[in-house]
Amino acid sequence: MSAWAAKRFWKSAQPEPCDGGFTVRLDARAVKTPAKQPLVLPTFAMAQEIAAEWDQQQGLIKPDTMPLTRAANSAIDKVAPQIDGVVDEIANYGTTDLLCYHATSPQPLIDRQAARWTPLLDWARDTLDAPLVVTQGVIPVPQPAVSLTTLRAHVAAHSPFQLAALHDLVAISGSLILGLAVTRRRLSGAEAFALSRIDEAWQNELWGEDEDAARLEALRRDAFLTAERFFALCG
Repeated sequence: MSAWAAKRFWKSAQPEPCDGGFTVRLDARAVKTPAKQPLVLPTFAMAQEIAAEWDQQQGLIKPDTMPLTRAANSAIDKVAPQIDGVVDEIANYGTTDLLCYHATSPQPLIDRQAARWTPLLDWARDTLDAPLVVTQGVIPVPQPAVSLTTLRAHVAAHSPFQLAALHDLVAISGSLILGLAVTRRRLSGAEAFALSRIDEAWQNELWGEDEDAARLEALRRDAFLTAERFFALCG
């Protein structure tokens, strides 16, 4: 049975224990991933939330309205089979972390970035044991090899399900430090997303907000907060 059927065929979706964790059953049928792997989830809470996504479907199935299901599918079908590559991809953001690249002008923006990003860089240094080099402008600067190795180890400590969430937190924000700050509850998702958009907020203050850009920004924020929620559901 393919979990991604074109139309709803079940009466109810229920979370249930299964070998290795928890799953979701559509009537008597266990949900499978697009790659036809069993949907085995790490917590009952995640299974409940994913079952709710399935129950909310009416008529045609709309995967874009099922973000937690899609994240779980990604963890099973994409992350788990190539976990080292995913760890490398996420950890690589540490080489060009957003928080390390400050504006060259104007001074108020420089001051705003310094005031809001420096505490996170201090946290990376003191708590993650990963000091990073800060520069002005966009020309890449090398980061300490020891810090990058340490950051990779922090990333590698996550499960495939956690990595699926961390990937989105890091890719959307452009910052490994912000992503790790969310997973370690140093920041809320809303706080971290706002810190990643200081430049955009500054431009909006100067020139006003473009409607199309605002719509895309809202989608990014929703995806970021969904990743935070998915990580929390991992247990």
